[in-house]
Amino acid sequence: MRKKIVVLSGAGISAESGIKTFRDADGLWENHRIEEVASPEGFERNPQLVLDFYNQRRRQLQEVFPNEAHQILAELEKFFIVHIITQNVDDLHERAGSTSVIHLHGELNKVRPIDDDSKSILWKDDLNIGDKDDRGVQLRPHIVWFGEMVPEMENAVGIASAADIFIVIGTSLQVYPAAGLIDEISDSCELFVIDPNLPKQFTQSNRCFQTTAVEGMKMLKEILLHHFI
Repeated sequence: MRKKIVVLSGAGISAESGIKTFRDADGLWENHRIEEVASPEGFERNPQLVLDFYNQRRRQLQEVFPNEAHQILAELEKFFIVHIITQNVDDLHERAGSTSVIHLHGELNKVRPIDDDSKSILWKDDLNIGDKDDRGVQLRPHIVWFGEMVPEMENAVGIASAADIFIVIGTSLQVYPAAGLIDEISDSCELFVIDPNLPKQFTQSNRCFQTTAVEGMKMLKEILLHHFI
């Protein structure tokens, strides 16, 4: 029986495709305070600013491509059952060929009515004030903002708890509830971590790679194919 790999990915894997990490060292996201563009209160105060912000992110997404780390994860589906749980809102995992992807924090290429977080609509153009669903309700980015529930979390916990191999890649494990998924894996699960700034509970080893997502996945691919098939 093929082993089940579960991947928790964060901004670090997309950074090598040219997508900036979530926030810069000064705490700003693309020169905006997080509260202005990633909270329900920010949207209520200035919806046009928020829509413009995500329109720009959506346009940028069309100019970047999956990198080798994304591609290796997709290739591993030939040998393993692979589930990806990502904190990223881009579609680079899917574009690389991964077929089972959960987006904990939403998706840039989807929108939803402001009164219903369960109904998402594929949307690749700019979103503006006046764009409404078939009921006449204003649409908003399909993004989980600070202070909002994470609808996919329960599903992600179930998948993580059944993993034979759990890979943490490109995330500092600082954002909850996503970071708590590492506590859901079984005692028998094999854990690997890849990040140039390893989360503080890990040190460089043959299972914890203090390197970029691409370099780390090249090394880990060899380990997986030689020892876990």
